[in-house]
Amino acid sequence: MKKINLDIDNATEKPKLSREEYQKLKHDGKIETPKKEIDITSLRTRENKKNPPKEITEDTKKKKKKTRLRPWFFITLLLIFSIILMLNLLTIVKWKNDNDDIEKLEEDIKEDLVITEIEEEGELVNPPEEEKEPEVVSDYWYYVSVPFTNVDFTSLLSKNSDTMAFIKINNTNVNYPVVQTNNNDFYLNHAYDKSYNEAGWIYLDYRNNKDLSLNDNSIIYGHGRINKTVFGSLRNTLNTSWQNNIDNHTISISTPYKNYIYQIFSIYTIKSETYYITTKFSKPYFKEKWIKEMKKRNTSTINTEVTTEDKVLTLSTCLNDDDIRIVVHAKLIKQQTK
Repeated sequence: MKKINLDIDNATEKPKLSREEYQKLKHDGKIETPKKEIDITSLRTRENKKNPPKEITEDTKKKKKKTRLRPWFFITLLLIFSIILMLNLLTIVKWKNDNDDIEKLEEDIKEDLVITEIEEEGELVNPPEEEKEPEVVSDYWYYVSVPFTNVDFTSLLSKNSDTMAFIKINNTNVNYPVVQTNNNDFYLNHAYDKSYNEAGWIYLDYRNNKDLSLNDNSIIYGHGRINKTVFGSLRNTLNTSWQNNIDNHTISISTPYKNYIYQIFSIYTIKSETYYITTKFSKPYFKEKWIKEMKKRNTSTINTEVTTEDKVLTLSTCLNDDDIRIVVHAKLIKQQTK
């Protein structure tokens, strides 16, 4: 039987079939149904109308970029944090090692050190004039009764030929040999045995004469270590309880040739500067002006008279990392030649 083409669009004559006849012919496979070509573009257009694609905006691009960068950002942060932590740990370890080395040096120094006290009046330096009122007595006369600290420098000089003095201050840990070299930098980061150590050592300004009685202002420096080694315990001088004890108001210094007693007249803190470490004055006027300024800065309860005839001792140390200094000024009241 001939198949019937139902391409209605091209048919010249439209066949007339009942529903039953059409179903039977289709079942027997005698009807060819034309296959229409699928228009992909039309399908996509209809699909897009149903579910329109999201517009890719600049914000969307930035979000995608941030999503891609986020893991690397956190990795970088973690790396930076790890490096900072490691550096801090290394600093702490180095700081502890330096302190341990200083403490070992202190013990080594004390082993052979011979210190004695000498109950002698010695040579009085610039004593005050007689008081107009007999009942008023200058505290100068009390402090000149303080015994000299006398040190045998044999063992110290054998350990370090730069040793020029020994300093002692009551109720502090300041009991150290003092060194001096041709600059003010070396002992900032070298210990008494000249090994590299950021705790440094206590040293006299290179501009000063070793005979302290010849200097307008003798300056001794040292780091203010938190563990109170070197000049760290000078923080004690800022305490009112320390200042109210009159036995703390003198500084004893011994050198290979002379012993000295100084009386404190000013204690204060100040931003790092150079005025207070002036070593000599060309005219009495400049020294008088300097003394007035140093006394004006005094924040302690100590009240001591000072004149241009006095020889001054200045102790300088760091209070913290903000470049703040603790400064102690004292005047020479008596000396003794060995």
